Amino acid sequence: MAQTIPGFAHHRVTVADGVELWAAVGGSGPPVVLLHGFPQTHLMWRHVAEDLSADHTVICPDLRGYGDSDKPREEGPDTYSKRTMAADVVALAGALGHQRFALAGHDRGALVAFRAGLDHPGTVTHLACLDVLPTLDMWEALHGTTAAVGFHLYLMAQPPGLPERMIEADPDAFFGHFLDTWTHSPDAVPADVRAVYLEACRNAVPSIVADYRASAGPDVAHDQADRAAGNRLSMPVTVLQQDWGAALGYEAAALWGAWAADLRHSTVSCGHFMAEEAPADVATALRELMAR
Repeated sequence: MAQTIPGFAHHRVTVADGVELWAAVGGSGPPVVLLHGFPQTHLMWRHVAEDLSADHTVICPDLRGYGDSDKPREEGPDTYSKRTMAADVVALAGALGHQRFALAGHDRGALVAFRAGLDHPGTVTHLACLDVLPTLDMWEALHGTTAAVGFHLYLMAQPPGLPERMIEADPDAFFGHFLDTWTHSPDAVPADVRAVYLEACRNAVPSIVADYRASAGPDVAHDQADRAAGNRLSMPVTVLQQDWGAALGYEAAALWGAWAADLRHSTVSCGHFMAEEAPADVATALRELMAR
């Protein structure tokens, strides 16, 4: 990786058969793992990670299929299920010596973190999810013309072939669209960081599509099974979201409340990329979470 978090060490760790994750690790103290979103890499956490590393061991991996981590071929629907990716994260932390840790994720990383909290309640001590809904709730909430904001979800949910070809025709335009339209502060993603994101995505189109395709398949099924069984997140949970208002037609706090008994939900005055647009607010919220 040409650019990473200053002062952090770099690790490649085997987390599954034939799969290694790349991670930046810094600081010392209670461990916290930070999972990036789309269309980004671990670098999105650079400001928050440096802040938290003053008194925490901070682990920032590139997710399976992203950045400098391995991108296994999509052999079936579970290759990029959030259950599989959550198991990667637990294995990564364990290999680095942490059997229990706090976990925060943004966007796609938040879906991985959510699944880790449900599947590994004895491992995840605290959970934060930034600017996302659980997969099942997301699909149920999108409807009518408001669903246009999630056009990419429907595109990448299609069977292998067409979405990859369409995106690979002009990947910088596709991924750059989200960097341009989802941020309120263009300076939050400077040109050098934007270049890192676009290069990483350009080199990972099949695996990124596979990640999204899984969200229309096994990820929904796993959430449905947990909802039917009454399974909930047992650890303290913080959810941060941008102020969507009533535009999308649902109450995010209520949807999250159905999954977490110990929930603190709040809005942040910024765009989607809040760890880059409002890093002090995010770092403060994570510190408050880990003190609970």
